[in-house]
Amino acid sequence: MTSPLTESTRQLADAIHRETLAAGEPWLRELKAGQTLRIHDLEGNQAVDTLFYNAADPRERYDAQRTLRRQRNIYLTTGTVLYSNLGHPMLTIVADTCGRHDTLGGACAQESNTVRYALEKRYMHSCRDNYLHACAHDGRLSKRDLAANVNFFMNVPVTPTGGLTFEDGISAPGKYVELRAEMDVIVLISNCPQLNNPCNAYNPTPAELAIWD
Repeated sequence: MTSPLTESTRQLADAIHRETLAAGEPWLRELKAGQTLRIHDLEGNQAVDTLFYNAADPRERYDAQRTLRRQRNIYLTTGTVLYSNLGHPMLTIVADTCGRHDTLGGACAQESNTVRYALEKRYMHSCRDNYLHACAHDGRLSKRDLAANVNFFMNVPVTPTGGLTFEDGISAPGKYVELRAEMDVIVLISNCPQLNNPCNAYNPTPAELAIWD
């Protein structure tokens, strides 16, 4: 892979689509092969939980294990190719000013909120809720299509004994990551609503999404 910190040459004025995704909200959109998506961490340390599917057949989806095994690195950054469960390249990270992104920690859910925090946290809004909400409105995806996701801008180090720890983020206001689609993909995002993790000062913030041809 190339150097992990890589600036983009793309200008926002040239983007064909640009929007701000509010804190804690879902987003689902199709990205055509050759198009580039920028995910922009506007205020810093906001986890953007993301899944990818083959638009022609959503049963083909992002595969975290295959992606990590192919690149021999547990973190995603510039040069990382995101592979599907069928072994096909789905997207390539072509720019990254954060440095690394997690694909091990998973998305927050009622169950994980209960285990990690407290029983009364079970009914707090979660990324899994966001995914299900977006899927229900789109109609192409359902609960059974949810799998291990990418946590852009999230810092989840692996301990010497092989465990995971959720640490303060390494992102900052204005950091971004860009991905070029290698096939037509459905992008499913939860701009994490997590209120229990101190990495974002218990304050979910918006993210900007931009697409270029």
